[in-house]
Formats: sequence, C-alpha cells, structure tokens
Amino acid sequence: MPARRKLAVKARVVHGDNLAVLRSLPDASVNLIYIDPPFNTGKKQARSRLRTERSQQGDRVGFGGRRYATTVLGSRAFDDAFDDYLEFLEPRLREAHRVLAADGSFYFHVDYREVHYCKVLLDEIFGRQNFLNEIIWAYDYGGRSKDRWPAKHDNILLYVKDNKRYTFNVEDIERIPYMAPALAGEAKAARGKLPTDTWWHTIVSPTGKEKTGYPTQKPLGILRRIITASSNPGDLVLDFFAGSGTTGAAALELGRRFLLVDSNKEAIEVMKERFKGQAVEFVENG
Repeated sequence: MPARRKLAVKARVVHGDNLAVLRSLPDASVNLIYIDPPFNTGKKQARSRLRTERSQQGDRVGFGGRRYATTVLGSRAFDDAFDDYLEFLEPRLREAHRVLAADGSFYFHVDYREVHYCKVLLDEIFGRQNFLNEIIWAYDYGGRSKDRWPAKHDNILLYVKDNKRYTFNVEDIERIPYMAPALAGEAKAARGKLPTDTWWHTIVSPTGKEKTGYPTQKPLGILRRIITASSNPGDLVLDFFAGSGTTGAAALELGRRFLLVDSNKEAIEVMKERFKGQAVEFVENG
C-alpha cells in the first residue's frame, strides 16, 4: 500500500477538469472523498432564484389566501446527460481509489437510475469486500407521481480502501431521537440513538438561509454527518464534483482541510459567494 503524502492544501477550490486535477494528486494523499456526480437524468438541471413580495395582483397564493408577486432574479443550470455514464465515471473513480489514503473512505452519491450499475463498477475498482454500506437518504418534498411509488430518496454508496483499517468515529456522530422513546427507557431516550443506514433529512429549504440557488445543492447536515464519522480534524476532504461547495462548508465547520473541483463556471461563482470572507484559495486549472 502506498505511503500517504500530505498535500499542502488548507481550503482550495479548483476550476477545471476534475480528471486532470485527480491525475496531478499523489497516491494515498486524501483521507476522505465524497462526490455527488451528475445523476444522468437526461435533463437540464436548473434552479431559478426568486424574490417574493406581498401584492394584491400577485401570481401566487399563500397562507390565508394572501397573494404574492414573484420576480425571477436569475437562474443556474447544467446539462445532466451522458452517452455512456460509466465510461465518463470510470477513469475518475480509478483515480479516486489511487489518491485515497490507506485508511480512507469514499462516499458516492447517486440516485436510483444509476446506482446498481455504479455499484458493479465500484466493486471492481475497490473490491466487493471493501463495500461498507448503502446509505438511503430519504426526504419528503416536491410532487408525487400518480403512476408509481414516488421516488423520494437518493443512494450513497460507502467504500473503504481497506475494510480492516478505516476511520469511523462512532462516538462523535450526532445522535437522533428514538421513534418510541418510552420503549427505549429514560436513559437511552435522553441520549438518543445512532443513525442507521437510512437517513431521514429534509432537502435544502427553497426559502432557507442555507440555499445558494445551485440546482443540485445538498444539505449541510448530510455532509456534516459524513465528515464527522469518516475523518479527523486536520484531514483532507476531496470533492471533485463540488457544485455549490457544501462539502467545503461542512469541512470548514469541522476543522478539516478541503479540496473542491468543478468545471462549471456557475458553480465556481456560487462557491466564491458562499466562501466570501473566509480563507479559501481559488485556482484556475487549464
């Protein structure tokens, strides 16, 4: 197993091709990798930013019949379609395995359309014995289809470099309430229970302070849990499909170093705004 080399990175965002960036990194140099690549939905992913104001002639009706007028402030979008999704991912996943430390963990966030195909590929790269969990992130928001069970979850596959040696800080993970606290007993109910491999967590609120306007932004709570469990203070966290920068925001909160990569100029602009006033380095790579 290659020895770990510590990269001189504290908080860096790179605008460029993630494959080129990955190939520039030393072997076994990253403690934790989380990626949320495009899900290959075949659609353009878009999110509009709106301003809403009370108006008698408004186009929306809210609580108590009050009317509101909305103004579109702007929108962000990217194409989410690949002729061969696995062919696109494979060289990036092989590089991720190479740069992952001997005791490192890799979280791969995808949805039901592609997860089964991706797992077969990841089993080949990481080894089936190093597959640790399939985490189901369940949420309850948005429309509901009438011709099938509504899809309200994402899948997060967790692999480790070595199933005999990896970081998992079980005592640091924030506990959650028991669904039936009276059955658990007073002491256990007061402490709470460890989350399972099914995580109930809301999406980013369309009207909340956390919202950046990026189409595929993931909640800070999900990344806090991952980074707390699978890395230690001072470790390097890599996200090479960085999007809105949630991985970096959680890493900053938790005292980890981070390296974020994205080729989308709009993503870089979102991250510049998100990390304004913080000691984050922005780099152009090609």
